[in-house]
Amino acid sequence: MVLELRQQLKLTQQLIMTPQLQMAIKLLQLTRLELLNAINQELEENPTLEEEIHEIDVEEELDKETEEKAADPPDAKEITIEEKIRDDMDWSNYIDEYSSSGRTHSETEKKESPNFESFVARKESLREHLLWQLLMTSPTEDEEKIGSMIAGNLNKDGYLDASVEDIVRMSGIDSEKVEEILLLMQTFDPIGVCARNLSECLLIQARHFDLDSTIVTQIIEEHLNHLENKNYRAIAKSLKANIEDIISAINVIKGLEPRPGRPFTDEEPQYINPDVFVYKVEDDFIIWVNDDGMPRLHVNNFYKNAIRDGKRFSSEAKDYVQEKIRSATWLIRSIHQRQKTIYRVMESILKFQWDFFEKGISYLKPMVLRDVAEDIGMHESTISRVTTNKYAHTPRGIFELKYFFNSSIHRFNGEAIASASVQDKIRQIIESEDPKRPYSDDKISQLLKEENISIARRTVAKYREIMRVLPSNKRKQF
Repeated sequence: MVLELRQQLKLTQQLIMTPQLQMAIKLLQLTRLELLNAINQELEENPTLEEEIHEIDVEEELDKETEEKAADPPDAKEITIEEKIRDDMDWSNYIDEYSSSGRTHSETEKKESPNFESFVARKESLREHLLWQLLMTSPTEDEEKIGSMIAGNLNKDGYLDASVEDIVRMSGIDSEKVEEILLLMQTFDPIGVCARNLSECLLIQARHFDLDSTIVTQIIEEHLNHLENKNYRAIAKSLKANIEDIISAINVIKGLEPRPGRPFTDEEPQYINPDVFVYKVEDDFIIWVNDDGMPRLHVNNFYKNAIRDGKRFSSEAKDYVQEKIRSATWLIRSIHQRQKTIYRVMESILKFQWDFFEKGISYLKPMVLRDVAEDIGMHESTISRVTTNKYAHTPRGIFELKYFFNSSIHRFNGEAIASASVQDKIRQIIESEDPKRPYSDDKISQLLKEENISIARRTVAKYREIMRVLPSNKRKQF
């Protein structure tokens, strides 16, 4: 075997990810909030990038104010406040009227004033609420220490995650004292807090409402599994009670709070800020990309003129400024390209799903990413990035752009139907069922076949679970 070196020409084609292309792809898949954070970070790090600020011309405002004053009528009199106190004022009647318990001016305008909650920076936590109630009992130092450990080991639902033995080991105080403080704190507001499991939580609330040693407490202590499965007849047979009494007791249990710590949760609601709006104007739809709150960027003229005029810089400083100008320019172009791509994708979706925007979810058509990609001449991966975590405000509600892409369900006759439309039909069937005799998954499948939709029972079960709908045995009501 002979080893030798050769030179040959070979023509190949490959994709080179330039920095500009990398930035465009990165910005394309960001959510609106993430994009704002990326822009603010670039504004802090890049001195050549600036936000356009519309300044008010002070001289022009002063000229307008002078013209308004000159337009006042010459006979207008200046309003003055009389500072002299009248001697004939009846002070006794004035004091009686002011100190009376009748309606005051502030009370009449109470509805118009802002609520106190709007001035509170932070909600009271469950731990703080419990410790405040404990301090009202004038506890000793050991009792306060135990109460602080109990309150500090509660989860967001108000349940105690630590055992009594754990608290004894951490505090160094005997178990009898820990049990005493735990029982005391279980009587605090909200009722049911500091319980160690669901059964104890419900029993605490039942005792609070004087339901101890009743059918209610018997069901909670012995038959929670039957209650979960709605096996009411098994409960009646075990307790030797009438089914009517069992149902009445179960209705009481349904009114109890399984998560007493819910009102004190610190989770803030996450509001959706749509990336694109679709409005109906007469017989047509108009698409508007949401630019509200998005800073308008431009490159600082000082740095551009300095590089263009050839001012004296060190080589390192010149390279640094040129790199920052290039980065700022790429960012601005990438943002514009992102907005343009979102508009084109939404325009294509509107074209394919016109009937949905006109008539509703029942007319949603099957569609895949390839359909939009071929329509606007882009790759499927680009469409996937655009539609991920992007939302559209439409006349039918707010939807993620991914919502409009559905798999198809075959029909016996006619065109295929989108899976989302099938889910909506399943929801309508369940809403129209008799609560005493709910439809099984197999029955729902048969009803859909009557509407020319071919779908198996297991597919009905899958869609039902996606919509968070209970099975028929748990939907049944007596």
